[in-house]
Amino acid sequence: MDRAITVLEILAQHGEAGVTEIAGELGVHKSTAFRLVGALERRGLVEQPGSRGKYQLGFGVIRLAGAMTAGLDLTQQSRRVCEDLASELGETVNIAIPSGEWAVNIDQVRGASAIVSQNWIGRQCPLHATSSGKVLLAYMSVHDQRRVLRGPLEQVTEHTITDPDVIRSQIDTLHANGHIAAVEELEIGLNAVAAPVRGVAGDVIAAISASGPSYRMTEDSLEEIGRRVAKAGAEISTRMGHMETSG
Repeated sequence: MDRAITVLEILAQHGEAGVTEIAGELGVHKSTAFRLVGALERRGLVEQPGSRGKYQLGFGVIRLAGAMTAGLDLTQQSRRVCEDLASELGETVNIAIPSGEWAVNIDQVRGASAIVSQNWIGRQCPLHATSSGKVLLAYMSVHDQRRVLRGPLEQVTEHTITDPDVIRSQIDTLHANGHIAAVEELEIGLNAVAAPVRGVAGDVIAAISASGPSYRMTEDSLEEIGRRVAKAGAEISTRMGHMETSG
C-alpha cells in the first residue's frame, strides 16, 4: 500500500514517468514496479496516454478527490441543520454515507439530553442493522441491494432483523413515509430513526439519523421524530442543490 501511494506521489511530482524511473525511485525491481503500476492502472488511478511507456495520473484520482470534496461539502452544508435538530430533539444526530456494504458516519452532533458521549464518527455499521444503513440500502441499485440482502445478515442483537422480506417491507414503508427506524437492532437500549439526503441530481448521497436511549426515544415516539428527521434531511438536500419537483 505504501509503495502504491508512493507511485502516485512520484507521478504527481513529475507529471509522467516510466516503469524504470518508478522502480529506481522506489528502490525495487522493475517487475515489482510494473505490478504496482498495473494494479493502479486497472483501477483508473494511473494511465498510459501514449505509446512511449510513460504513465501519468488517471481520472480515477479525480474521482476520488471529487468524492472527498463532496464529503467535505456535505458536512459543511449539513452541520447547522444537524445542530438545530439535535437541539430540538435533545438527542444525537449523525450523517452517514455508504461505503460498500457498510454505513459510515462522517459527522455527529450531540443533543443536550445525550448522556453517553460515544463518538460514532468513522464507525462502520452494517446496512441492515441501522436506520441510516437501511436508508442507504433502500436507494442502492437493485443489483447491489439484492447482493446485500442475500446475506448472510449478521444478528448483531436479538432484535436485529435478518429476514430479507421484512427488510424489503421496511424499505417500502420508507419510500412511502420518508423515514425508517431501527429498534435496538445495533445496540440493546438504543433506538434510531433516519431519512435520506439527496444530491443535486436527486440521488440519495447520505442519511441523517437521530438516535437515543429506548426509554426516551420510545417506539411510540419514533413516527413523530421520523417526520422531524425527514424534514431536516430535505433541508440538507436543498442545501446540497436538490430541488423538489411536484406532480
